[in-house]
Amino acid sequence: MSAEAKLKELGIELPTPPKPVGVYKPLVIAGNMAYLSGHGPLKPDKSLITGRLGLDMDVDAGYEAARLTGMGMLATLQTHLGSLDKVTRLVKLLGLVRCTDDFDKQPAVINGCSELFRDVFGEDAGVAARSALGTNALPGGISVEIEAIFEVQV
Repeated sequence: MSAEAKLKELGIELPTPPKPVGVYKPLVIAGNMAYLSGHGPLKPDKSLITGRLGLDMDVDAGYEAARLTGMGMLATLQTHLGSLDKVTRLVKLLGLVRCTDDFDKQPAVINGCSELFRDVFGEDAGVAARSALGTNALPGGISVEIEAIFEVQV
């Protein structure tokens, strides 16, 4: 099943892709690789999910923030490529989690994005090499920031 058809089957409506808030491009294509800049958890009302895992957010809230971030990433891909069906596979995912020093559930948080991509692109094309890291600060106090590398048809 195509990624676009899978979105419809899952009842997922993608948001408007976020606009850059600095000097960078949301997506750069080099050869057949699409490098997606870091995205944060942008809600439909254009506000961001902020907070620190292990302090004022639990794993479930972090998971939802990561899933929302993944939806914004898919929207960016769809807008720039014209269709998610041009994605051949997810190659690498890097997730940063704003958290306390003793919080060690970063992978469980980033699963919110990873599971979304798996559900949309399938087990083979949607599961990538991945890193999930904790950090003490992210821009604007956002709870997660995620970037990715995709192989695409050009």
